[in-house]
Amino acid sequence: MLSKLLQTSSSKPKQLKKIHALVLTSGLSVKNSLLTHLLENLTLVGDMCYARKVFDEMHKPRVFLWNTLFKGYVKNNLPFESVQLYKKMRDLDVRPDEFTYPFVVKAISQLGVLAPCGFAFHAHVVKHGFETLGIVATELVMMYMKFGELKSAQFLFESMQGKDLVAWNAFIAVCVQTGNSALALECYNKMCADDAVLFDSFTVVSMLSACGQLGSLEIGKEVYDRARREGIDCNIIVENARLDMFLKCGSTEEAMVLFEEMEQRNVVSWSTMIVGYAMNGDSDEALALFNMMQNQGIRPNYVTFLGVLSACSHAGLVDEGKKYFGIMARSSDKSLEPRKEHYACMVDLLGRSGLLEEAYEFIKNMPLEPDAGIWGALLGACAVHGEIKLGQKVADVLVETAPDIGAYQVLLSNIYAAAGKWHCVDKVRSKMRKLGTKKVAAYSSVEFDGQLHYFNRGDKSHPQTKAIYEKLEEVLKKIRSMGYVPQTGSVFHDVETEEKESSLSHHSEKLAIAFGLINGRVEDPIRVMKNLRTCDDCHVFAKFVSRVTSRDIIMRDKNRFHHFRNGVCSCREFW
Repeated sequence: MLSKLLQTSSSKPKQLKKIHALVLTSGLSVKNSLLTHLLENLTLVGDMCYARKVFDEMHKPRVFLWNTLFKGYVKNNLPFESVQLYKKMRDLDVRPDEFTYPFVVKAISQLGVLAPCGFAFHAHVVKHGFETLGIVATELVMMYMKFGELKSAQFLFESMQGKDLVAWNAFIAVCVQTGNSALALECYNKMCADDAVLFDSFTVVSMLSACGQLGSLEIGKEVYDRARREGIDCNIIVENARLDMFLKCGSTEEAMVLFEEMEQRNVVSWSTMIVGYAMNGDSDEALALFNMMQNQGIRPNYVTFLGVLSACSHAGLVDEGKKYFGIMARSSDKSLEPRKEHYACMVDLLGRSGLLEEAYEFIKNMPLEPDAGIWGALLGACAVHGEIKLGQKVADVLVETAPDIGAYQVLLSNIYAAAGKWHCVDKVRSKMRKLGTKKVAAYSSVEFDGQLHYFNRGDKSHPQTKAIYEKLEEVLKKIRSMGYVPQTGSVFHDVETEEKESSLSHHSEKLAIAFGLINGRVEDPIRVMKNLRTCDDCHVFAKFVSRVTSRDIIMRDKNRFHHFRNGVCSCREFW
């Protein structure tokens, strides 16, 4: 009778407590199986305090019950309680099994701190002989990846014996999620070389996402074509990932063709298109799609509005951005309540439009606590407009909120340099050295014949270095005769003009473009991916090159896309 009551009340916390009370007051002899059922149901409904009381009343609970409680803590995002439970398990000499460790590793990941807990737990896994077990090793790999311990994760993954598809998929997915898409691609190639493992739709989605991050259109198309050849289910999730890849590679035309051909379209499909068009600088098309989406009765979500606000930001549409942000703020739908990303978009919109003080007041009046991303958006706008006083104020805030992110200090240094305040530049750089913050090295990549080629500033490691530099000099000579003048303001060092021009001529974007001119077909665009914001000089250079060579150049930097054609950029000089 009690078992039937538990089954009918499995989703009702109050009823479960009443049943437990009945058990305790009835004087009935209660088997652990009944309490097990009660414990499982309590963890499912999220009442972990009561679940723990039930657990503590059990006489010598089996490992399965410990695991049930671990699982409940992880599911309800209570990592500290899970770690404490594991300590109690050890104190009572209860031997864990292969299902215990994955839950506790997940809990450590949720804690957000690897040392010392994570390392100690890994040692316990080794001690009990479970390190090479697939499910345990996979969770350990994901834990290390989450905390940026790439070498440890890779070593552990490569040491795994008999990796199955679940392990491969998990590692590839976490590589993509942590921004290590090049490693994901390398891992995918190794998996494909293992005839014993056949990939599935989950692999395809992760790889399309990786190719989107890398700007690798050719490889992404090959992954998808192979999936079709092998009969893998290319469902709407796969098609949405394919849409995203096209857009992140700057191929808006192919994205629109796919979008129109899709038999099914959901809110993710529409949102992907809107965000993608915004990123590619086609704000009119992004807003037109948003209106079309609403007319077709598709309810937008917070990602949709993020795309809409980004579209307004990239085009300087201040009034429209305020209107759409107001719609979100006034909505009765809690899921549409503006998040920090939306506030950052508004700050970027106001700041890049020159409304710096308004952007500053907007941040101060936010109902949420502004994070580094929001303050960073304002600092970026200060850099664009050369606003020193406010930039200094914002940078001081960022030193407190994100002292380890060197990009913000670099931005402040660049603001001073642009104004010729070299003594202030020295102070900022001195502070960076004291804090141990490092400047992220700039690089550019370009894809050719299914391979990605990477370039740093002044790079001479490429096998085609001689030809690349010869082509670069040839192009520079030609565009100088047409009026190109190096934008020496893009060099933030106190050196002579000639040295500045020399430094500019070997930027990574220029080397990547020269490589594309040598190797690509005339009818194909040159796709360059830059990890940081492209400089003014490389922007001007790309415009001239697209004109004199009749080659389209698609450049994606940290903030957005620039489509260069016949000497004109899609950004309309607003970036």
